[in-house]
Amino acid sequence: MKVKLKNVFVIYFLVSVIGLMYALLQLGQPCDCSQHLRSASDLMHGKDKKISQLLSEVKRLQARGRGPELEGQALPIIYAITPTYARLVQKAELVRISQTFLHVKNFHWIVVEDSPVKTQLVSELLAQSGLRFTHLHTETPKEHKRKESDPNWLKPRGVEQRNLALQWLRENRELSEEGVVYFADDDNTYSLRLFDEIRSTKRVSVWPVGLVGGLRFERPLVEKGRVVGFYTAWKPNRPFPMDMAGFAIALQLLLANREARFDLLAERGYLESSLLQSLVSIEELEPRADNCTKVLVWHTRSEKPKMKQEELLQKQGLGSDPSIEV
Repeated sequence: MKVKLKNVFVIYFLVSVIGLMYALLQLGQPCDCSQHLRSASDLMHGKDKKISQLLSEVKRLQARGRGPELEGQALPIIYAITPTYARLVQKAELVRISQTFLHVKNFHWIVVEDSPVKTQLVSELLAQSGLRFTHLHTETPKEHKRKESDPNWLKPRGVEQRNLALQWLRENRELSEEGVVYFADDDNTYSLRLFDEIRSTKRVSVWPVGLVGGLRFERPLVEKGRVVGFYTAWKPNRPFPMDMAGFAIALQLLLANREARFDLLAERGYLESSLLQSLVSIEELEPRADNCTKVLVWHTRSEKPKMKQEELLQKQGLGSDPSIEV
């Protein structure tokens, strides 16, 4: 028994010594930590890059959102003139574009109803919009008013309403005031970048319009920073073959030319030209949207809702509640 215990102690001692010697030898060996160091370096580099991107984004937002305010609020006001008329989609259209306009700084919305009176629907919508606005109204003469069954191109809409808005500007603004006037119909879709582009208009600025004239887009053609013609398919020989959504005019230019207005009797397709040709020449046009290569506004006229089921229910005395505004 004693011999056996002695053997156990000897074996335990030898194993302990060998283990200790192995540990001491390992302490002298170099450690391959390059992979771990490389991973840590990549992680730090990624964090530095992300921080740099965030700082750049903060600076960009400050320059866009706060810069003009810090410069004494010198941002010219954009006056958007929107003619509108009663129809099923009227409120939906006005709500949609008002949500866009809320994001535009120094913005004044001039809404002109084709109506003998200001309607409650439009009055309440404007009061709740959160926008600076002017609410006007004038009715289009019956002989010039388009019937519900008439095609969109038969007679121009909003002529008298736009002219009334121009009159309001001339009566309520001074020639010394800076600003830009844009004709923003309620059935279009607008990119916020468009308003950044047009705010620096000196005379008349121009850009492409999408989904118009039977084409994917219409646009001014630009060479060496100047407008030299127009890409359009319908009546290309018009003085200014452009859509109403494709130009903006400096407020001072309109105030200095008090007789400039839209011609109610203008030939089909010549409404825009009837105003522009009294203000500017093609050579004086100011191209925007990357030399008129970017589409920032779309002519997205809403489809007329089909109300067959509503009409059938009305005949049965079961129509929808008329007190609920749509």
